[in-house]
Amino acid sequence: MNPGNTPVLETGRLILRVSQACDFERFAEVLGSEEAARYIGGAQSRSAAWRRFLQMPGAWVVQGFGMFSVIEKSSGRWLGQAGPWKPDGWPGNEIGWTFHPDSWGRGYASEAAAAAMDWAFANLGWDDVIHCIDPANAASQALAQRLGSRNLGAVKLPAPYEDAPSDAWGQTRAEWSENRKRFA
Repeated sequence: MNPGNTPVLETGRLILRVSQACDFERFAEVLGSEEAARYIGGAQSRSAAWRRFLQMPGAWVVQGFGMFSVIEKSSGRWLGQAGPWKPDGWPGNEIGWTFHPDSWGRGYASEAAAAAMDWAFANLGWDDVIHCIDPANAASQALAQRLGSRNLGAVKLPAPYEDAPSDAWGQTRAEWSENRKRFA
């Protein structure tokens, strides 16, 4: 199923598509885990996770973009989310990511984020991207660096995240054009 004719991206190991109801169980596991959710607002109840899950398909309908669900081709398993995200008041054009703990450390996030950056630059007219990362989140900082992004300094996120520390990591379209060659 491809709701609303939204894009489906493929990489060597992954399919990136709009979220579907069948993705929710693993999404709820991520948001229910204090460790996995510590840098994205903290652990949440299943009902709160459901409301948050609905944000991405809604973003696709309203804005024409949102984070993709990242699916492992070989198993069909939901691994996480990656892609463009820019709610009202956000400090820039974000390419963000969140992955299930059982997929950490396998290169899925960099593969998905690279594909999402390609798509965003090709389809959204963006001239730059950022990744809003908690200064304590070393794993996401390392991923941003692998993508070629650099720390641009502290940013203030809108409510309800206004008290969460965040640095913007980012790069321009021209920089991505050069950095992308590492992922070819």
